[in-house]
Amino acid sequence: MVGSLLPWSMIGGMTNRLALASSPYLQQHRDNPVDWQEWGEAAFREARDRDVPVLLSVGYAACHWCHVMAHDSFEDEDVAALMNKNFVNVKVDREERPDIDAVYMQATTALTGQGGWPMTCLLTPDGSPFFAGTFFPRAQFQSLLISATRAWDEQRDEVLAAGQRIVTALADLVPTAPDTRSIPGPEQLDAAALRLAPGYDEVNGGFGGAPKFPPSMVLEFLLRRYERTGDVDALRMVEGTCEAMARGGMYDQLAGGFARYSVDAAWVVPHFEKMLYDNALLLRVYLHWWRITGSPLAERVARETADFLIRDLGTVDGGFASALDADTDGVEGLTYAWTPAQLTQVLGPRDAARTAKLLNVTAVGTFEKGASTLQLREDAADPAWWEEVRIRLLEARSERPQPARDDKVVTAWNGLAIAALAEAGMLLDGRYLAAARQAGELMLRTHLVDGRLRRTSLDGVAGEAAGVAEDYGDLADGLLMLHQATAEPRWLEAAGSLLGVALRHFLDRDGSLFDTADDAEQLVQRPKDPSDNAAPSGQSAVANALLTYSALTGSLSHREAAERALQVVSWLGTTQPRFLGWGLAAAEGLVAGPVQIAIVGERPAPAVGAESAGERTAAEAGPLTELAWRQRPPGAVIVSGDPDAERVPLLQFRPLVAGSAAAYVCYGMVCDAPTTSGAALAAALSRRG
Repeated sequence: MVGSLLPWSMIGGMTNRLALASSPYLQQHRDNPVDWQEWGEAAFREARDRDVPVLLSVGYAACHWCHVMAHDSFEDEDVAALMNKNFVNVKVDREERPDIDAVYMQATTALTGQGGWPMTCLLTPDGSPFFAGTFFPRAQFQSLLISATRAWDEQRDEVLAAGQRIVTALADLVPTAPDTRSIPGPEQLDAAALRLAPGYDEVNGGFGGAPKFPPSMVLEFLLRRYERTGDVDALRMVEGTCEAMARGGMYDQLAGGFARYSVDAAWVVPHFEKMLYDNALLLRVYLHWWRITGSPLAERVARETADFLIRDLGTVDGGFASALDADTDGVEGLTYAWTPAQLTQVLGPRDAARTAKLLNVTAVGTFEKGASTLQLREDAADPAWWEEVRIRLLEARSERPQPARDDKVVTAWNGLAIAALAEAGMLLDGRYLAAARQAGELMLRTHLVDGRLRRTSLDGVAGEAAGVAEDYGDLADGLLMLHQATAEPRWLEAAGSLLGVALRHFLDRDGSLFDTADDAEQLVQRPKDPSDNAAPSGQSAVANALLTYSALTGSLSHREAAERALQVVSWLGTTQPRFLGWGLAAAEGLVAGPVQIAIVGERPAPAVGAESAGERTAAEAGPLTELAWRQRPPGAVIVSGDPDAERVPLLQFRPLVAGSAAAYVCYGMVCDAPTTSGAALAAALSRRG
């Protein structure tokens, strides 16, 4: 039914053409009086037939201001009448169609100097934007609709010419590498770290001022840098940022999980939406911080974040939902904020007073209307008392109205979650690995259709939108981590197939990657952005997976492809490192490796009946496996399993040593002698360069 020409009036009980959409965000608009329809050729054909522009509205389910504009304008009968009469109205979920979002967000940013959601663009019937903006109050939006209609009717030539000029300008905005490009080395990574340091907030942690987003990918780069070089400043920035985020209001002190960002510089007041990609990336960061330093705070936050992913974002079919909404019943923070009186009602006067002091709940409030977000700036002196209070508050909070959940399962973000949970399963708790395995099964069973990825699914049914580069890269990365955790060949082979598709259909002549495939729907521009924003870019994601696959298989062609893709680090990473964190983290692995660790005679997870038998952590697999996972060098790959295992390249031709379990370690394709000694393995893993 995409792009159907069904009339706006009631159709079998359906209010508009979004009633059959697979996106929960589009479903939120099914009852609007606006005659919305999904993006598709039929919408543009209707615009041509009616001789009217297309009004494109882009948002996502957890977006607060998207809800505000919907209530203010799209639910208004007068506004809807103007829209229906003079435009073909198209709704797009930016998470389902990141390619459409990327193209028109670039136009919006170029025309207005800023971007964001909701995004509103007016397009000619050939898709060329001639106006773009973000949030509009109702009166302003109505004026826009009237003015745009008048311009379309009376100044058509000027409008069409403006659209063509914008499309031409967009082509010039596509990032291009300088003529002098090189594979990144230690000098480029040093330059990136030096560029990051002045922007670090010495008081509050993080980088820059308000609003402040969790710099998860930059933190991963700095952790890898510390491991490779011993750079104590890199570790200091990680620890300062991670502690500040985990102790502030942006972190859910009762149930775990991070909100999207903080509206202030001190991480006190969050924008309350919780995104899968943020929490997957941050789980990895806190896990690695704990692995490197043994920080109890890091371990607690890693466990709580993993639990949040499974408990609050896990879907019945084994995947992970996209997000929890920013609003509850149209009010931000309704579920999460507390007043002293509310604490007293749940805990009684004595415990409430003690809790208010611990969590910084004040009479004035740190949020809105006298309410406070919960901060845990220092650990409770009595952990048992705090645990009892936390459970009581969480139970009381569960009785409040809860934010809506976007149940859409996004391939790339599930790939990030699979990688994080599989590693957490090896280091912390085998049930996290079981959850990662279930999500991996769903991806291969539902999201992989005729050898190509679909971007999303809902209720176990794949959507129509084609996968983009980040889907291939992030899912391949997750499957490769599953292979390392289980030694099962199928995950490695599936990842190799995905990377083959990426190299055939997304690669540009210079080794960089487009965001969309060469046979994908043709938009007014083929999007291509190497920078890492809220989540890894397609280019960084694929490059990272290529490196890992190369190390696991010994494929030099995959390593060479990763090196070409990572040339972006040598120019963009050294000048704008905050916007290339994942690329820089991958480059750390490139410089340090490949580092290959094969352990034979210890098996980390049952290959048959794993779900019923339970997954094994690295510690349960054996001492060499535990040591390897705890002291893993940056970018290293680890596989532990049977000697000479078939279809597992890292274990082939590697026997037991004198009948005992043994570790084989290779740096830069040069291998040490195998060892059965934990001390010798620890020494081999502690190299820095």
